Amino acid sequence: MLYVLIMSDQNAPNPTPELSPDSAPALRPEGVLEAALYAPDLDAAEAFYGGVLNLEKITRINDRHVFYRVSDTVLLIFNPNRTVEGSSNPDLPVPPHGSEGQGHVCFRATAAQLSAWVERLTAAGHPVEADFHWPNGARSIYVRDPAGNSVEFAEPRLWFPDA
Repeated sequence: MLYVLIMSDQNAPNPTPELSPDSAPALRPEGVLEAALYAPDLDAAEAFYGGVLNLEKITRINDRHVFYRVSDTVLLIFNPNRTVEGSSNPDLPVPPHGSEGQGHVCFRATAAQLSAWVERLTAAGHPVEADFHWPNGARSIYVRDPAGNSVEFAEPRLWFPDA
């Protein structure tokens, strides 16, 4: 077994095993359980994701986060100014995290639904930034949420030809 020695800022040794492709176990994630975007104004994010997109809200914790159910996935919207602090609850020791800049999320939609989304988003004051067909024929539309994140709606055949 090969070990790689990595030195941290404190110069403490941290042996990390490196797996070769031949020795790696046949283990991979089953799917994406949750995805995160960051928005400093959670009221505006809630108006967009809960109001315009009509997503089912799971919970909101003050100005820290608001979570939505999207089919069998959860969309987490975090206030980046709060999540860099980490958790204050010792029973839920979530490490600090965050992101700077505009994120991206893509929602699955049929061709007929895409046309309806264009109308709904435009009427709600979120004009479509891009609307095109990919080389495989799948259509995508893009808008911006109030935090500037890129929100895409696309036909599943973009990634899954038999969909």
